[in-house]
Amino acid sequence: MSEQSICQARASVMVYDDTSKKWVPIKPGQQGFSRINIYHNTANNTFRVVGVKLQDQQVVINYSIVKGLKYNQATPTFHQWRDARQVYGLNFASKEEATTFSNAMLFSLSVLSAQDGGPALQRQVQNGPTSDEIEAHRARQMLEQQQQQQQ
Repeated sequence: MSEQSICQARASVMVYDDTSKKWVPIKPGQQGFSRINIYHNTANNTFRVVGVKLQDQQVVINYSIVKGLKYNQATPTFHQWRDARQVYGLNFASKEEATTFSNAMLFSLSVLSAQDGGPALQRQVQNGPTSDEIEAHRARQMLEQQQQQQQ
């Protein structure tokens, strides 16, 4: 398969419950840490967040990262994002793991935002890299540095 993990971290996967106005485990009654990976499908240049429960190896989240997703680092160890149906949260085991994950998420989003929107999208002609390309390069460098430090 042409999918590879670009990061791994431990976190509790949460969703926001509008009724109770509280964060709750994504799977009712299942608290505790999951192994969270961001996978990059190199064939079609897509990314997804996959969380597997450490305790019983159940998949608790399998979320496709889409262009334009708003990722919020609410605290150093709690990050969140939303789609039309739900607000997702990750409560990380440590600041370091949160940083590792957020760098990979920001890298994923920068790659997705740099992709062409098709022939209808016209680009301005300019010299040098675009701000998106610069940001994608920065995110790539940070990710590579983190991966080297972990080895």
